[in-house]
Amino acid sequence: MNLIFVTFWRTSLPRGLPKRLSTTPATSFRSYCDHRTPVETTPSNAKRPNDGEVVRVRFAPSPTGFMHLGGLRTALYNYLYAKAHGGQFVLRIEDTDQERFVEGASEKLYADLKWAGIEPDEDPFKGGPHGPYTQSQRYEIYKREVKKLMEDGRAYYCFCTERRLELLRKEALRLRQVPKYDNKCRHLTPGQVAERLAKNDKFCIRFKLHSKGDEFQDAIFGKIVYFIAQQEGDPILIKSDGFPTYHFANVVDDHYMRITHVLRGVEWQISTPKHIQLFHAFGWRPPQYAHLPLIMNPNGTKLSKRQGDVQLEHYRNNGTFPQALLNYVTQSGGGFGRELLEITAPQLPDLVRLFDLKKINTNSSRLNPELLKHFNRAEIRHKLENDSVAAEEIVREVTEMVRKEFPKESKQLQLEPEHVREVLSWSLPRIDSLHDLVRGKLSFLWVLPKPTKEKIVDTDILALLAKNLSTETDVPEFSKAELSRFIKTFAERNHLAFEKLMKALRAGLSGLQEGPSVPEMMEILGREKTVQRIVLATGRQK
Repeated sequence: MNLIFVTFWRTSLPRGLPKRLSTTPATSFRSYCDHRTPVETTPSNAKRPNDGEVVRVRFAPSPTGFMHLGGLRTALYNYLYAKAHGGQFVLRIEDTDQERFVEGASEKLYADLKWAGIEPDEDPFKGGPHGPYTQSQRYEIYKREVKKLMEDGRAYYCFCTERRLELLRKEALRLRQVPKYDNKCRHLTPGQVAERLAKNDKFCIRFKLHSKGDEFQDAIFGKIVYFIAQQEGDPILIKSDGFPTYHFANVVDDHYMRITHVLRGVEWQISTPKHIQLFHAFGWRPPQYAHLPLIMNPNGTKLSKRQGDVQLEHYRNNGTFPQALLNYVTQSGGGFGRELLEITAPQLPDLVRLFDLKKINTNSSRLNPELLKHFNRAEIRHKLENDSVAAEEIVREVTEMVRKEFPKESKQLQLEPEHVREVLSWSLPRIDSLHDLVRGKLSFLWVLPKPTKEKIVDTDILALLAKNLSTETDVPEFSKAELSRFIKTFAERNHLAFEKLMKALRAGLSGLQEGPSVPEMMEILGREKTVQRIVLATGRQK
């Protein structure tokens, strides 16, 4: 085969983190191939590890937005599989789609993984033996590899314009056929190719699909047979702007990063035969594939990066603990037996120990927001009761949260560590996150209510009640049960309607019309704070 090489790729590679790249070509493909500088220590004909060697998996997000629950589940299951088999978890940034590149998204994805406790063993930030781990820094490798496919006759130049491709699509739709490329340029002669290149015609490079059925074993779905050539034309490897497509870069990187297993969303299952054909074209052994079922919204619709309420940032800002979020996503798709259900607040080592790829479901599953509330409450309790360091951290977090929420009441805030811990223990059945402690019905815990002008009961009665409550003679134990008994007796003795007295106390203690019961509020506020607020309600406190 006569090969013709032309200028189509950039020479310089960005240093550090991915940036939006120029698409202006600068170096000839031939000159690169003839005088290349090594950028990968692994020989190009190296084989992947055999079965029994180190398991290597990767999470390979595109920096086109922020991580949502679907991405978190994929990252988590890759991490769990690697750690369960003593392997390595690799983070790779796939930034070949420059049009959708979002500045800062790579750093945010990395921060989200670390926040969730899913720490990569190799990544663009700490590096590793098989880097670079950002695709925009690996173009020299892609150039080298696409040259091999062209030399072997498995890839070719395509000069079809966007207009022609659009006309093909419209005609296929008119005939009720599957829209696909007709592989026209596959049959160009070397002379025709040379003539088009001499005219500087715009081109891309495509891969020659074979027409046989592709069969592979999906570790979750079982045997898959797919005739990809019947559904699509020859796929593009190198786009007209010189950038590699996802499919090409993905295969090359999985090989050179020694990836042994690929766990990814089921939406990529249809592309797997194409990837396997590419592996075989290079003479490489493909990794084992496992496709995870879809996570759906509670209403049955697909998750989207544009949904604010499924992004990790949403959960972080609303007081969700990382481990609670991990436990939540384990409920979407399986991977665990009944043993996990027996643990009140599973931790990451529990998930690693119990994870089983064979127990992943093939059906899509819907999110259940109530489960997240359950897991977050369980995580708060776990930290308070089982981890003294975490408990102190929660107390500090709540303290700062209260100060930030009520800056004008800073002098009256009761924020002694022991009181904060008592509030936390009391509030556990009533809150879904720590943020609930400073919102709505529980804000009375920290600040005095505003005096009300409404006179529900006589102020003398309230003053008498405050006096009785202040001594252990009348109320020896300041508990919910004892307070309920005392208030009822007090109302009968003073010929007051019990409901009227409770309404007055609720207003004086919290300024709210609803919330926890009055005895509960009094118990958690304590004797001194309760008396102070009742006296304040009488208007007799200076």
